Amino acid sequence: MKIDFDQIEETVTPRFKGGEGETRSRTLFDGVNKIMRGCLMPGCTIGYHTHETSSEVIYILSGDARCLYDDGEERLAPGQCHYCPKGHSHSLINASPTEPLTYFAIVPEQ
Repeated sequence: MKIDFDQIEETVTPRFKGGEGETRSRTLFDGVNKIMRGCLMPGCTIGYHTHETSSEVIYILSGDARCLYDDGEERLAPGQCHYCPKGHSHSLINASPTEPLTYFAIVPEQ
């Protein structure tokens, strides 16, 4: 199935998962899984949260990212991927003071 994110309405969510600023995303939800392209502007974050019923894969398309993951921190550049398994915690941070962070994410319910 082809997914054209440009044809999906953009959703703007303030303080997503308790983060800072806004999360912009275009999401396909089939009732079980979420497949999305998202954007965090400079200074914006997705708050630290635990994946109780799902895992998440985040692939960085552009920008500079930081992920807080369990007890550590990871830096991510375009072409790199972060995986948060079910039962683990993470957040996503735009680490650039001037550039947007764009990413592709899949959240499969388990």
